[in-house]
Amino acid sequence: MVSAERLRSIIERVERLEEERKELAGDVKDIFTEAKSAGFDVKVIRQLIKIRKMEPSEVEEQETLLDIYRRAIGM
Repeated sequence: MVSAERLRSIIERVERLEEERKELAGDVKDIFTEAKSAGFDVKVIRQLIKIRKMEPSEVEEQETLLDIYRRAIGM
């Protein structure tokens, strides 16, 4: 048996969260626009954010591989 009230509650909670996510995405976009207008490279900022989410060992491994690959192609 399906509880209509429980189902409705779940659907409404997901809808609220999706709306919040949309608003937050707009806020993030505004911040990147602000950064760009201040002269920052948004692409680099996005990369820094990605790196900050990583474990230090992952960052070190990635940088080591990048260095190896650069040397391999003569950069």
